[in-house]
Amino acid sequence: LAALNVLKPDVIARATEHIAEQIELIKKLESKGFIYETDQAVYFDVAKFPDYGELSGQNLEDKKTGARDEVVVDSQKKNPYDFALWFKAVGRFKNHIMRWPSPWGAGFPGWHIECSAMSMRYLGETVDIHTGGIDHLGVHHPAEIAQSEAATGKTFVNYWVHRAFITVEGRKMSKSLGNFYTLDDIIAKGYDPFALRYLFMTAHYRTALNFTWEALTAAQNALRRLYEFVASPGES
Repeated sequence: LAALNVLKPDVIARATEHIAEQIELIKKLESKGFIYETDQAVYFDVAKFPDYGELSGQNLEDKKTGARDEVVVDSQKKNPYDFALWFKAVGRFKNHIMRWPSPWGAGFPGWHIECSAMSMRYLGETVDIHTGGIDHLGVHHPAEIAQSEAATGKTFVNYWVHRAFITVEGRKMSKSLGNFYTLDDIIAKGYDPFALRYLFMTAHYRTALNFTWEALTAAQNALRRLYEFVASPGES
């Protein structure tokens, strides 16, 4: 962050340090009738939140059970799109390394509740701007909206900003493809970290950016010309 001149946030919140807030939020949802419990987990009942999926414009019937490979279907779920608020330390999670006591038994929070609980603590019940990748548009962010607004009765976010992905040489960045680069790799090849930030800023946030070494070189040259102009504007 320092190398890229990115300002650090005032608060860096860890989900594991806010278990109490997450439990309290689930309890609030429980008191309002938005959850139900199975042998494996505690779920948010999406059917009781009519606006679920409005952010992405996705019809609930279009959602598929087990969309991710790691999802294991709970036969006691009312609807396949109901999302877990609390996983119990039973069955597949019997020996899970993360576990805390809760009113629903020992276990750990679901994948979405932490974001609402922590943002409410530090930013209030309504957030002006919420960012995230486009991969969160279909599931994670609709879940955040549902659980937050069901608990507070207020608008959770005023403006959503979803960013497109960065590809490398036209392909998804991954270690298996050998095209996974860190900032240290960039510096080791002689590039200014600011050149990478300059390259990122050349594309609109909703437009996918294709990283190539040629593009980074062009960004560094453009950045160098900008430095030269600022250092001696009268000579240009």
